[in-house]
Amino acid sequence: MSMKTQLSALLLATCGIASQVPANACTGITLKSKDGTTIAARTIEWAESVMNTMYVVVPQNQELQSFTPSGMDGLKFRTKHGFIGLAVEQKEFMVEGINEKGLSAGLFYFPNYGKYQPYDAAQKDKCLSDFQVVSYVLGECSTIDEVKEALKKVRIINIDPRSSTVHWRFTEPSGKQVVLEIVNEVMQFHDNPLGVFTNSPGIEWHWTNLNNYINLQPGTLPEHNFGPLEMKSFGHGSGLLGLPGDFTPPSRFVRATFFQLTAAQQPNAQESVFQAFHILNNFDIPTGSEQPWGKAQADVPSATQFTVASDTHNRMIYYRTMYNSNIRCIDLKTIDFNKVKYQSEPLDAVKKQPVEMITIR
Repeated sequence: MSMKTQLSALLLATCGIASQVPANACTGITLKSKDGTTIAARTIEWAESVMNTMYVVVPQNQELQSFTPSGMDGLKFRTKHGFIGLAVEQKEFMVEGINEKGLSAGLFYFPNYGKYQPYDAAQKDKCLSDFQVVSYVLGECSTIDEVKEALKKVRIINIDPRSSTVHWRFTEPSGKQVVLEIVNEVMQFHDNPLGVFTNSPGIEWHWTNLNNYINLQPGTLPEHNFGPLEMKSFGHGSGLLGLPGDFTPPSRFVRATFFQLTAAQQPNAQESVFQAFHILNNFDIPTGSEQPWGKAQADVPSATQFTVASDTHNRMIYYRTMYNSNIRCIDLKTIDFNKVKYQSEPLDAVKKQPVEMITIR
C-alpha cells in the first residue's frame, strides 16, 4: 500500500468521512478555579472501532515534518518547546496536548463548514496537515498571540481532499482562549470567553443558538396553577426542562454550556480537573447510539474513547479512557525536555477496566 493510500485510509477512519456518520462528537469545556487556574477539558469520540491511541513525548529541538498528499514532504520545523500530545492512529496525529509553557491545543471535527486552501505542490515546504497543527503550535508557541503569528506563515491542508476539515481550540495559562476555523480558505480566529466547544456549525452559530434556551435555569421550578389544577415538579432540576439530550453538536454545546455555568467554582486546580471529568461524564456516548440497530460492536466499550483535561497553570495533563476510567496524569514539570527522548506509549498498557475488590470480614 502506498503512503498516500495509507494516509487516506487513516484519515477516513479517524474522521468518519467515508460513511458521513457523526462518529467524532468531541465536546470541550473550560473551568477556572478560585486560585486562577484554567482547565481545558474535552472528550474524543469514535464509534466505528478501537482507535490506536497514545501519548507522545516531544522534546525541545526535535525536528518534525508534515505529511502532504505525496508523503512526509511538507513543512519541516524544529521544536522550541517540549510538549505532551495525545495522538490517534499514529504519533504524528495529535488531537490534544499541552507544552512546557502551559499552552494547550486541541482539534475538533468540523465537517461541511470549513474549507482549506487547495494543496499546491509548489509550496509544499509551507504546507501543514490539519492533523499536525497541534504539534506545530505546541512546539512553536507559548501564547495565543504567538499562535496567530506562527499560523500566518503556513498553509493548512488536508492530506486527502475527501476527508473532513477540523477546527481548533487554543488556551493559554492566563485563561485566554481562541478558536481557529478556516472557512472559504480564510483563517478566522474567535475569542472564546465562554470556553465551550463542539463541532459543526461554526462557533458563532453556536453562540447565537444559545438564545433559544434563554428560559433554562438551574434548580426546581415553583408550583404553578393551570386553572383549577395545581401543578408541581416531579423532581429536582425542572428548571432545565427542555435541555436538549441528543448527541448532535448543537445539543451538546447547549448542555455543556449549562453544566459548565452552573457548576460550583472549585478552590484549586485539581478539584477543577475532577469536576471537569464529572461534567464530561454526561457526554460519554454509548456505541449503540452511534450505530444502526444491531450494528454496535461489542469490543468497543464506548464511543468516547478517551477524555482529557489540561491544567495550563501547573502544566499537567490528565486522561482516562473507555477501558480504564481511573484518571492518570503526566506532570510536565518533572520532565527535562532538553534531554528526554522523542517517544510514544499507548494510553492503556492493558485494555481492561481494573476492578477493586472489597474484602468483608
